[in-house]
Order: sequence, then structure tokens, then C-alpha cells
Amino acid sequence: MRLSYPADIKIIQVPCTGRVDILHLLNAIEDGADGVYVAGCLEGECHYISGNLKARKKVAYVKKTLMEIGIEPERVEMFNLSSAQGARFAEIAREMADRIKGLGPSPIKKKTHAA
Repeated sequence: MRLSYPADIKIIQVPCTGRVDILHLLNAIEDGADGVYVAGCLEGECHYISGNLKARKKVAYVKKTLMEIGIEPERVEMFNLSSAQGARFAEIAREMADRIKGLGPSPIKKKTHAA
């Protein structure tokens, strides 16, 4: 099955979303990403027991941090789906791309290019 999602989505695979660190998410935004999302196992079905629950907490922390510094927390999101939901993965990619286009370029990107 060929799935179609926006070309500007960059996929970084990790063994478990529990390995995604707060710094990975913040660095992506700081490095110019307009948005970041984490796609993990369905809740309660993590292959590594609770990795996706840890990832959800980290994403929530990053969203709170972004809000505190005046950046839209909607730029970061967590989604849960199974590996059999390829069509849903592509749909999420399109949804996030649309969300980010609606928010516009990251304000950090503007500051970085101006400096």
C-alpha cells in the first residue's frame, strides 16, 4: 500500500516513543521546525510497557513550555496508533501539515534568520 503524506514531513524513527526526549522536541523547534509530532503505540499497547505514556508526558511538558514563552503549543502534538494504521498515519501527517500552515512559520525561525 502506497501512502501519501506531505513531502515536508520528516520522519525520524526511534525504537520507542519513550526514547524521545524533551530536548529532541525543543531542539527541533529551535532548529527551525514549524511543528513536531510524535506518533506512538496505542495507549496500553506499548511494546516497551509504558514508553508511549512517558512520551505523552514529555509532549505535554513541551506544549506547556512553548505556551510560557509565547509560542503556540499546537505546534507540538502526540498521536497514538498501531503499526497497522498506515492510512491513519498519513491522515495525521496531512492534518498536522494543515495545522502548521494555519499557524504560519515558527516565530523562532523568524528570529534566527533575522540574527
